[in-house]
Amino acid sequence: MAKIGIVGLNMFEIRGHGRQGGIQLLGRAGAYQVNMLTKIQINIVLSDRNLEETIETILDSAFTGEPGDGLIFVYPVEEIIRVRTRERGQDAVMYPDDIDAKKGLPKVAG
Repeated sequence: MAKIGIVGLNMFEIRGHGRQGGIQLLGRAGAYQVNMLTKIQINIVLSDRNLEETIETILDSAFTGEPGDGLIFVYPVEEIIRVRTRERGQDAVMYPDDIDAKKGLPKVAG
């Protein structure tokens, strides 16, 4: 993500399962089923103009071809406000050397 200029993101360790369900493990007492698997959730807020490039980067880096490669959810964000500066909208999520700066795009006025 850093290569394309995604500077800010959040990452969470979560538990769950997808279509494949859980996994079966073998232990000393025999086989047992683990249904809630440890997974990683990454949240990124970015402008529409950077959406497709970011999706392609995730697809290229996360693909193994095996079950469990993950899902990408795209949600609208209604408003963003940086508390410290009171910047709103895209200005609130821009950072030096971020994806827009790397593309030479100007900072968008509120």
